Amino acid sequence: MKWEGNRQSDNVEDRRDQGGGFGGGGLPFGIGGRGIGLGTVAVAVVAGWIFGINPLTMLSMLSGGGGPPPSTQAPAHAPPANDKEAAFVSTVLADTEDVWTEMFRGNGGQYRPPHLVLFRGATATACGTGQTAMGPFYCPGDQKVYIDLGFYETMRRQLGAPGDFAQAYVIAHEVGHHVQNLMGVTGQVEERRGRMSEAQANALSVRVELQADCFAGVWAYHANASRQILESGDVEEALNAASRIGDDTLQREGRGRVVPETFTHGTSAQRVGWFRRGMQSGKVGDCDTFKSKQL
Repeated sequence: MKWEGNRQSDNVEDRRDQGGGFGGGGLPFGIGGRGIGLGTVAVAVVAGWIFGINPLTMLSMLSGGGGPPPSTQAPAHAPPANDKEAAFVSTVLADTEDVWTEMFRGNGGQYRPPHLVLFRGATATACGTGQTAMGPFYCPGDQKVYIDLGFYETMRRQLGAPGDFAQAYVIAHEVGHHVQNLMGVTGQVEERRGRMSEAQANALSVRVELQADCFAGVWAYHANASRQILESGDVEEALNAASRIGDDTLQREGRGRVVPETFTHGTSAQRVGWFRRGMQSGKVGDCDTFKSKQL
């Protein structure tokens, strides 16, 4: 991916020096009534909640509950200029800003870019306490994307999803959730979710996540058309990442069996398909997963 030398976003907050680590034991979070320490989280469990975990679901998983960020949160600052990983994230975020600003303007709207927060271990958010074990996530309450950059090492070593464009896909997907929030999709979904059974709510979550995948593809289409960012193998990196974090793949590797009614993000084939759809057309209208009969 060609990214070095391109504009970097000013909307990156670096909280990595503010503590929040868990020490040796780690803080547990609840899944199915079990407390799991960070040091013993299996790959499938970690990956099962990555790429846009719904903040309300996130709060129910946290053993300590949720709530607003504490008033003692230190002021954020920009990452160091010589931090290459932070520079990459800042550059990709800037590229999403450029693409979505033009997309909104073309439809008579105004894009308000999210902030992206770099943290280690844990950090306060408007959606509760964010933890590294969740993977990257978006919080609509403060309109911020949160990421522990150590997750990229997890992608490379444990998920089998290396490559800088795969890493860019992670950011673009989370920004896709921000776009959903600005479009009013997030609020509508939460309103509907409260009237549904768990299985129905899971199915709705799948459509939310697949739309964010499609929006990530829309970003890639326009970014490449404007700035020729793609190099040989980049598309394959992103498609591989989408495939590696499908619910069916994660459950098969983590549990040895697949339980479709518990899917919250979509199958590998679905995630690949919707990202590809957005990247091939570049049209937001082609990403309406909520009206699609066939996912």
